[in-house]
Amino acid sequence: MRATIPASPLAPGVSPVSLHYREFGRGVPIAILHGGWGYDIYPYDQQIAALATTHRIVIPDRTGYGGSGTLDEQATDFHQRAAVETLALLDALGIDHTWLWGHSDGAVIALWIAIMAADRVRGVVGEATHFWRRKPASREFFETMRDAPDRLGERVATTLQREHGDRWRALLATNGAAWLSIAEAAADGADLYDGRLKEIRTPVLLIHGAKDPRTEPGELAALQSSLGSALAGAHVLAAGGHSPHSERASAGQATAAAAAFTRS
Repeated sequence: MRATIPASPLAPGVSPVSLHYREFGRGVPIAILHGGWGYDIYPYDQQIAALATTHRIVIPDRTGYGGSGTLDEQATDFHQRAAVETLALLDALGIDHTWLWGHSDGAVIALWIAIMAADRVRGVVGEATHFWRRKPASREFFETMRDAPDRLGERVATTLQREHGDRWRALLATNGAAWLSIAEAAADGADLYDGRLKEIRTPVLLIHGAKDPRTEPGELAALQSSLGSALAGAHVLAAGGHSPHSERASAGQATAAAAAFTRS
């Protein structure tokens, strides 16, 4: 499906902007926001099957991903820009009040939406949520994304080629370069939310894999502390990696946790 919005800060100079999205089910809306590699690499098949009987599930491709145009450069404030784009898409779809489930970069975007437009958010499921701007344990990973994405393996290449076409390498390069620039410009201890997580008044449920290689020591604890009273719970799944919702060992637990949260 496609929707048109007047403009997007992820696509400066383009008007209107056409965005691709997936839609399933009926009921109270849930918007699912993908991470930095797009949707297909970490699909939500199990969650759609479990939740579409009671929820309208909307899964957009943000600008540059899948069927939503191209992205020549990723700005260091791309999470905030994507939040603005997502709100415009929700307007176009007539969704005033929604749950948000964000994964990785998508979790950062979801939290920014909760900061910017609290009255429109029922609650946030933040999965594999990033907190710090500097992620030294992931520096080599981001450099590989930028400089040699084929080293990420045949499955990654095949999946990303299928979703993004021949531009998949350039897309990963822009995302990796953005993260490296975010780190380079950051002060020690700076977070991705400019210290504003304390402004969130809607409930936030964290789902995190204990084996997530993109999590720095102490990062999850710092995130929880910064959320304060907005933190509704944190499920740290022992067998989970960076994508608990799509990993066989943790998908059931992630689904159950999110379903219980949205029912509440």
